[in-house]
Amino acid sequence: MLQFLKGRTPIYRDWTLLQLAALALALDQLTKFVVRQTLEWHHSWPATGLFRFTHVHNTGSAFGLFQDQNLPLLFVSLVGVLVLAYIYQSQDRPTRLLRVSIALMLGGALGNLIDRVHQGHVTDFIDVGPWPVFNLADSAIVIGLCMMGWMLVMRRDQGDEAAGADAAQTASISLDGIGSNETCPICGGLMIGLSNGARCADCGVRERILSSEERRQ
Repeated sequence: MLQFLKGRTPIYRDWTLLQLAALALALDQLTKFVVRQTLEWHHSWPATGLFRFTHVHNTGSAFGLFQDQNLPLLFVSLVGVLVLAYIYQSQDRPTRLLRVSIALMLGGALGNLIDRVHQGHVTDFIDVGPWPVFNLADSAIVIGLCMMGWMLVMRRDQGDEAAGADAAQTASISLDGIGSNETCPICGGLMIGLSNGARCADCGVRERILSSEERRQ
């Protein structure tokens, strides 16, 4: 693992990422401080409505899950911070979107971690309808996770498109004619003859007969 990470810029030298993480952390801690100072525990402002500020103590994870598990969740938070650092270090050149997602998750994780160490619980205050009460740190973590998930999906789709382009380029070979007894250059399956080429019965890849002008090019 050390050899794998050797020579890569450490996360603590990425000042843009650290500043964004610090901003998320500062906003989280500031809003929690204001709530603790101005709103009594288990009170809401306004008293009714779809969106309210409700001061609650959360001994579980984000959105009230795993209640009364503060010590295990404290350990999980520490592991999460290390995992984020590893994901960053595993990239040759972390993209801007990845850096933003890691910064948001890092700031959010540290915000809730500070609460657990200092208070033994996390201060939650954003109360939206029937949704469990949460805070800015939870929001930052969820947004960062969604961004990272979107990047993974896009990377997979781009990989599929690149593989399809390579397969199409390989299949577009210059032939004078293609018979139905030819084998597929991709999977070795049986090729079915068409008017302008052939199609594999197994993987569906197509071969086409190049025109004289295309062969000259």
